[in-house]
Amino acid sequence: SRNHVKGAVSYLSPYISRGVLSTRQVYESLLSRGFTNPQLEKFVQELAWRDYWQQQWRIHQSKINSDLKNKQPLAARVGVPINLLNHQTGIEAIDTGIELFYQSGYLHNHVRMYIASLTCNIAQCGWNPGARWMYYHLLDADWASNALSWQWVCGANSSKLYYANQQNINTYCGTQQHHTFLDTSYEQLPELPIPEVMQKIVIPTLTTELPHTAPPTLNPTADTLVYNFYNLDPLWHQHKPANRILLLEPSVFEQYPVSANSIQFCINLAVQNIPGIQVWVAEFSELKQRVQGTIYFKEHPLNKYEGTMDERSWLTGVKGNYHSFFAFWKQCQKELF
Repeated sequence: SRNHVKGAVSYLSPYISRGVLSTRQVYESLLSRGFTNPQLEKFVQELAWRDYWQQQWRIHQSKINSDLKNKQPLAARVGVPINLLNHQTGIEAIDTGIELFYQSGYLHNHVRMYIASLTCNIAQCGWNPGARWMYYHLLDADWASNALSWQWVCGANSSKLYYANQQNINTYCGTQQHHTFLDTSYEQLPELPIPEVMQKIVIPTLTTELPHTAPPTLNPTADTLVYNFYNLDPLWHQHKPANRILLLEPSVFEQYPVSANSIQFCINLAVQNIPGIQVWVAEFSELKQRVQGTIYFKEHPLNKYEGTMDERSWLTGVKGNYHSFFAFWKQCQKELF
């Protein structure tokens, strides 16, 4: 029932995205509780999707910031519909979802696809501003998963465009709404002119509010572990005597802005789960000047660090540039089942 807004959803994604949990840990937890294939296969496939997007980011780096496979077919305009941002599209499930999104930082997976489809395929806007707006507010902000999913919806990372009509939305969101601009057949949806309610667009202004912090107190004889927005693993070198620094680099958040709620969520996770960690808003170059021992960090596409790099924990050992998720998944299945 996970595809239904009120279905069984794990709500683990914020903790996986922030690196508190790995997809491998979640899988091993399922095994330890006695779940077997095919009971766990669909759930594990969702974990594999997350790893697949991350592998795509590792391989393509900043290329995922633009159309990855195809030129987006319907990208005549640059921006996001104002009425969507103000949760006034007239589609009850979407408007309610966005209103709650601003409060909680959570969006159900289907609602994310509906929003992207409305923005790109109905309002005919390029995917990037909408994807950045959604990433900004998500507590599970993961640029690879978010950007490449938006591209999947709009045809820039897939072979066709994703549409949802009102009947589909009613089915998965539990609404009974009719007589909206989406209350039509799938054959007619691509032929619709841009609805009046979707006409006015704007590029959202997104800036990150970082806290004021003092430079950390460092033990000059100890090594230093660098944590960040994508790595808050409390078990990483857990018993190693070390300086532990949550490094929030302004340059990273200038390129990929997130909300104040996301920053506070990140800081809270670090402080509550990693003993002795110190939060510092600074560039890595500033930290490097202060550290005398070895610097340790985890691999990630956004890290431009120097030191000893540890590999992230993946669901499987499958790596490489697979053209589709299902080609990637077939290889994962050989290891998992």
